[in-house]
Amino acid sequence: MQIASAFQTKQHLSYCSNIHPGETWSQTIDNLRQNLPGIREHIAPGQDFGIGLRLSAQAAHELRQASAMEEFQGYLRDNPFYLFTINGFPYGPFHGTTVKEDVYLPDWLNRERLRYTNELSDLMAQLLPDDVEGSISTVPGAFKPSIKSDDDIQTMANNLISHVAHLIDVERATGKKICLALEPEPCCFLETIDETCRFFKEYLFSQTAQKQLVQLTGITTTEAEQRLHEHLSVCLDICHAAVEYEDAKACLAQLENAECKVGKLQISAGLKFDNISRQTIELLKPFDDNVYLHQVVARQGTKLERFTDLHEAFAQVANGTDFDEWRVHFHVPVFLDDFGSYQSTQFFVKEMLQLHKAKPISNHLEVETYTWGVLPDALKTQTMQEAIIRELQWVTTQLN
Repeated sequence: MQIASAFQTKQHLSYCSNIHPGETWSQTIDNLRQNLPGIREHIAPGQDFGIGLRLSAQAAHELRQASAMEEFQGYLRDNPFYLFTINGFPYGPFHGTTVKEDVYLPDWLNRERLRYTNELSDLMAQLLPDDVEGSISTVPGAFKPSIKSDDDIQTMANNLISHVAHLIDVERATGKKICLALEPEPCCFLETIDETCRFFKEYLFSQTAQKQLVQLTGITTTEAEQRLHEHLSVCLDICHAAVEYEDAKACLAQLENAECKVGKLQISAGLKFDNISRQTIELLKPFDDNVYLHQVVARQGTKLERFTDLHEAFAQVANGTDFDEWRVHFHVPVFLDDFGSYQSTQFFVKEMLQLHKAKPISNHLEVETYTWGVLPDALKTQTMQEAIIRELQWVTTQLN
């Protein structure tokens, strides 16, 4: 079955506002007001500029209030900005506190994740322009250690199918089409492209899933099949794929063969270290913060070994284990490449963007370097806003 893309021809490029600290709606809107005009002036002068909005559960609840929604709708109406995507991945506090594996909670095993994501889609439907279809990125099911059985996998699938039913209701009520994009990430249930395609095929696109959606919505089986492909997609984070040593062409072909559309392409870069030694630990210590997980995928020959955080990988080196290469999940600005003794995975970003230029991967493109607050001072050679502008300019150059 060939599923047509749910997105229109126009491509939307922005950055994710999760780079800005702030959990309340007032903090979120203040960040937009302070940063969007200057960024648009450099990136899209004289044009409307899209917003990649991060909404915490608290901010989403506060935006539901009529006064807040009317204010934001007025801001979008009176200014050259529009919403096209929401980052619905981090539910709770995301800056200035220990996040680590709690970033996945509540996961798709929990009905609270479903409630929150339904709420995001309700808010998005009130904010999307009439001619723009929306995307919401979300956690890759759950942190891998949280999955204990096939029943857990089915529970996640059931909740995701329930969300599709809600998106169908949203479209019926408002005419707005929205897709959910699951974001594979190292050490999570959806980690590799292979795992992702298998989950979509065996659970989300299965006949069982179709029957469930028919029961929830009253649509036909044929429409249910179509709707599952339209509303469930992949958020392809380029950093994550590079850290997993994915082959760019092969993973895109695999997604296409599995009829998994890419609802959002997140443009990000990680770190790459060769010939691992004790010096590698010293080079990485400035990146070893207590806020985020920094998963490491280590290569020895063709064998890969995964560590959920830097300290676990450090311990292996201290014990005398040899590795040829480490790739580290720490988002660094995409315009950075060679750090002298190590590199970023910018090479993979370039390759993916060239493939996108030849054949669009998604119409929703979002730069996502949320780690500005924990980036080593040596890499902060400009203000946050200047770095965002430079990232978007770098991406635009790659695509021209």
